[in-house]
Amino acid sequence: MEIPILKSIVILFALAVVVVFISKRLRFPAMIGYLVTGVLAGPHGLGLVTNLHDIEVLAEIGIILLLFSIGIEFSLQKLMRIKLLVFGGGFFQVAVSVVVIYLISGWFGVSGSEAWFLGMLVALSSTALVLKVIQDNGTVDSPRGRTSLAMLIFQDLAIVPMILFLPMLAGTGSGSFADVMLLVLKMVAVVVVLFVGARKIVPYTLHQIARTQSNDLFLLTIIVIAFAVAWVTSLAGLSLALGAFMAGLIISESEFDEHALGNILPFISVFTSFFFISVGMMLDVSFLIANFPMVLLVTFIVLVVKTLAGSIPVVLLGFPLRVAVMTGLTISQIGEFSFILSKMGMKEGLLSAGNYQLFLSVSVLTMAVTPLLILKAHTLAGYVLKLPWPRQLKNGLKHQPDADNVDQPSDHLIVIGYGINGHNVAQAARQASIPFRIIEMNPETVKQESAKGVPIAFGDATQPGVLTHAGVMNARVLVVTIAHPNGIRIITNLARRMNPHLHIIIRTRFIADIKPLLQSGANEVIPEEFETSIEIFSRVLAHFDVEHERINELVRDIRADSYQILRN
Repeated sequence: MEIPILKSIVILFALAVVVVFISKRLRFPAMIGYLVTGVLAGPHGLGLVTNLHDIEVLAEIGIILLLFSIGIEFSLQKLMRIKLLVFGGGFFQVAVSVVVIYLISGWFGVSGSEAWFLGMLVALSSTALVLKVIQDNGTVDSPRGRTSLAMLIFQDLAIVPMILFLPMLAGTGSGSFADVMLLVLKMVAVVVVLFVGARKIVPYTLHQIARTQSNDLFLLTIIVIAFAVAWVTSLAGLSLALGAFMAGLIISESEFDEHALGNILPFISVFTSFFFISVGMMLDVSFLIANFPMVLLVTFIVLVVKTLAGSIPVVLLGFPLRVAVMTGLTISQIGEFSFILSKMGMKEGLLSAGNYQLFLSVSVLTMAVTPLLILKAHTLAGYVLKLPWPRQLKNGLKHQPDADNVDQPSDHLIVIGYGINGHNVAQAARQASIPFRIIEMNPETVKQESAKGVPIAFGDATQPGVLTHAGVMNARVLVVTIAHPNGIRIITNLARRMNPHLHIIIRTRFIADIKPLLQSGANEVIPEEFETSIEIFSRVLAHFDVEHERINELVRDIRADSYQILRN
């Protein structure tokens, strides 16, 4: 007996293997590969798959699992640490994007409700894509990484009220007082269920299941919770996506959240691939070719609007202009939740067929250029900084007073970046009574540590004025612990020019950075992976009773010539 959906799955996955493989070789994200797979297999491509309804059902499961995972990863504790960035910067970015796109859409002749809806679609960025790229680049813990993540968190939360607002925007809800009160009551009921479930029912249930030590039973329970909560909320007239998000929140409040996410991740990868493939199936290539100039124009407008909307709140929150521009470029694409919202909007009649195709075409292009924009963000931000901006704007609105107004330190240590490594270096300097200064680009960290009496200043160390304020001309040692490779190279070059006698020590994650940094003027470059290997190696030798002097000699040999032994 032939099973049509099985045939479709085999065709889609086989094609996806080839296309995603080619995408990865071309350094494009897998998401682009899935979209291209849908284009090729869909009715506007080769027509290999015809039962689109079955694929859409699998895509719905992918949406549920995707929002479920977001709910699990959402932590109120983590949120409170960057609450100003999330709720202040994130709200500003979404609001400005919606309003500006609404105005531009109106200028192009798009009607009121559809123009507002287009603004909502453009306001959302791709959390999955951005996090993957900045993780690969090692910039998650950089100022740009933190600000981008904060705005993405707000966008992931904003999808929930946007989904609830769709019926009112479409006019399918009457908008009467009774309807509004009914919606409020439903939300209150959902919150009550969420609170009771998170505090009482789910932790107890998962604890009892975990005691059986059956991973299969635990996984089955997690899936039941996800789909059951989504189903109940849909019965209440709310969306499946909202229910899935709520189910994830319930799990996140238990001690089993990480285990649950680890078990569900393979399913998320498989089913979300169906979602992106289904989106690709809707893309009409003939429309893209026929309207290519318009698609390029709208893509450019979207990238500019989102870059500005993402940059302005970062500047207003006190970060340097360089960080602001890099943040805006990082979140300038249209994201996966926009696809979810667009399909819902199509069902509500909020999006015309032509504008839907335009939206899909622009979304694919913005996602395709995102890895390149993130990779070159530092260079592009450098071009922006060459414009005649006010000095205070370049260095950050919370930048410390000019060096002329303060006493200059001398023969001291300067630490760039106050993460774990920077904090440990400062602690050691304090214990050894070595005078030091710290430069950090997170204003909240600067505020907290300054209150404790730590000699820390806010600023972008790629700017000469910031290094001058820290006394780089009179310093003995400079330690750079930030995560951004391009920023490290700029700081190294600048510091070496300002003080030829300065001893510069760089911490890096990447082997490829060792030689360029030494050529830029660094005295020592310490790669994290190699130092970890050396520490493990030393302890292994000690356990085999190798003499301490012989171990030190081997370690010196390994560190000689920039770890050339390990690099070979």
